[in-house]
Amino acid sequence: MEDEFYMTEEQRIQRELEKEELKKKKLQKKADRKNTKAYKIIKRIIIAALILFAVYLVFICIFERDRIERRIKIKSLTKRKPVIYLYTEEPTNVSVKLDYKGRFTVTYPSYKNGWNVTAEPDGTLTDSDGKKYNYLYWEGEDNNDYDMSEGFCVKGSDTAGFLEEALEKLGLTRREANEFIVYWLPYMEGNAYNVISFQKEAYTDCAVLDVSPEPDTVIRVFMAYYPSEKAVDIPAQQLTAPERVGFTVVEWGGSKITK
Repeated sequence: MEDEFYMTEEQRIQRELEKEELKKKKLQKKADRKNTKAYKIIKRIIIAALILFAVYLVFICIFERDRIERRIKIKSLTKRKPVIYLYTEEPTNVSVKLDYKGRFTVTYPSYKNGWNVTAEPDGTLTDSDGKKYNYLYWEGEDNNDYDMSEGFCVKGSDTAGFLEEALEKLGLTRREANEFIVYWLPYMEGNAYNVISFQKEAYTDCAVLDVSPEPDTVIRVFMAYYPSEKAVDIPAQQLTAPERVGFTVVEWGGSKITK
């Protein structure tokens, strides 16, 4: 205080300016500390967000890889023994055409821009030459995609029993299911496991069936499967079928695919 008494006016002003400057520096230092703390908090938040985003990306990649593996794209797939049954309510001339996005390898009777037969209620088919058939048969090759996102993993030794139950749910009669199983069982029961999925639009959009007169009921069963040395976890597929009413068309077939 005594020093300040002997100060000149100019010195007092200078002292006040120095105090003011010191005060500003203290405030700035305090603000800097606050900013540094806020920066550290923000930095931690950003790092945590990046970690969470990385975990999310890993999860998405795993999920997408699994989904892609289940939806398998195969080149030169062979449709094996799709057969078409026609059950009319009375003897009827029926025309059947197949808009197939692939190449026919075998047809019987011969597919000449379609099949034209007389169908009986018991399923007997008669062509223009008087030859009789139990069904219309075709095979082909295409580059179609199959959807294996749902289905079943079945032990090879359990395949017959599984197919009996599944085909009944899908609407095949005992005779139709028997012909399906007799054909496919030799390819499947010797495998450790069979991963099976019954196709819907993935098949019907590739092989569009045109029947005249228009049927009252259409049942199309197409099995895609591949052998596996170990059990595969796959969501179960719901199997249903329409009720058979009036003129009924039934088709079954399948394809073994490779990963």
